[in-house]
Amino acid sequence: MRSGIYSSNLQQVFSKLKLCNEDFMGKLLCRRWTLLSPETKVHQVIQRDKSHDCSVFLRTNPSFNDDLREMDKGDRYFYIVRDDLLHPLINGNKARKLDGVLPLLEDFSVTDVVTCGGCHSAHTAAVAALCAERGIKSHLLLRGEQPDILTGYNLMSTIYGNVTYVPRSIYANREEMLKNHAKLVAGDNDSIVWLNDIVEASTIGLSTSPTLAEIDASRYARNHPKTILIINEGAAESVALLGVIRLAQYLSENHLFGRRALRFVVDAGTGTTAIGLGLAARCLGFPWEVYAVMLADTIDAYREKQERLVSEFKKHFNVQFIDHSANKEDARIVHWVERFRPRKFGKVLEGEMQTCQQVARQTGILVDPVYTLAAWEMATRLCNEEAKGGPEVVMLHTGGTLGTFGLAQRYKNYFGTL
Repeated sequence: MRSGIYSSNLQQVFSKLKLCNEDFMGKLLCRRWTLLSPETKVHQVIQRDKSHDCSVFLRTNPSFNDDLREMDKGDRYFYIVRDDLLHPLINGNKARKLDGVLPLLEDFSVTDVVTCGGCHSAHTAAVAALCAERGIKSHLLLRGEQPDILTGYNLMSTIYGNVTYVPRSIYANREEMLKNHAKLVAGDNDSIVWLNDIVEASTIGLSTSPTLAEIDASRYARNHPKTILIINEGAAESVALLGVIRLAQYLSENHLFGRRALRFVVDAGTGTTAIGLGLAARCLGFPWEVYAVMLADTIDAYREKQERLVSEFKKHFNVQFIDHSANKEDARIVHWVERFRPRKFGKVLEGEMQTCQQVARQTGILVDPVYTLAAWEMATRLCNEEAKGGPEVVMLHTGGTLGTFGLAQRYKNYFGTL
């Protein structure tokens, strides 16, 4: 694709940026988190040609030394960040997005959470499980009809939370639907707030008093028997970017990737995780490119969402950066790319489950046909086409394997042939 010159050019581009002050970013990330540690496992996928066959295997203890390319001469490889192993029930990307959210709920004495998602939403299952651990009730609005058999994320949402199935015509207006359901949950003296409301209240404390959030939380608790918080679908909120930035900071440690040029690949549902990675690279000065494989919307819609989230992030956390690069392609926060076989979101195509099965048998890694298979295919393509000396490829495995249970209900023919 591009030569090693690309790496030095990218470094020059980032050196021209007026980056966020690292001390400020350190203070921003110095907060209570849901995850005890940002740590995650990083493995390496090796592709080795033998005659006309290509064998793929996993290296669970890879080297991150500068001489790695010489050590593995002749092999093609990419790294894989195993966020799919963070939690047995909660998607890696959901855990990251909620990493900075759940402590805010506790700070503001939130008693109930209202959110929404598809019938087999990993987001609603994650919210339900994490809220239940903290004694917070979750009210989950799922699109469509109740399945004949509850399984996968749908089953987890039902076990941990209070599920209501919503007709698609009503679900289409998500904001109105969420507000109306929150009113049903609330009593006459109860408070209803959106996640961004408490984010703004908590971040004011960064520039005034560190106890402001505690004061607001105490006021909420005194004046309102219950505080009902509304979280948008997929937790596509500016505060959700913090957990992804925390992950990026961890991956930049010297014993891992350091600050060398990388191409990150991630599947994009709402696109929040990809935007968080791209924003982390920009704010912290990492020479990374982020490739997001679009799954659920058009490129214009993803770019609009990126603009909104970045604008909210700057506003809420007082972050500023100015891009002086004349090359807008290199200055892009996220490269939004089509998946190889475009289709309607949630649809599985013939042969994809067999591909997932092959990956699992060769490497022990579970990918699913709706989300993470797209990222796997993009990472494979990039590492095959990348010229020697170019940036290494890293796939962020966001998880999502429980969703396969729901797919097996809908696509019995594809699963019956495994």
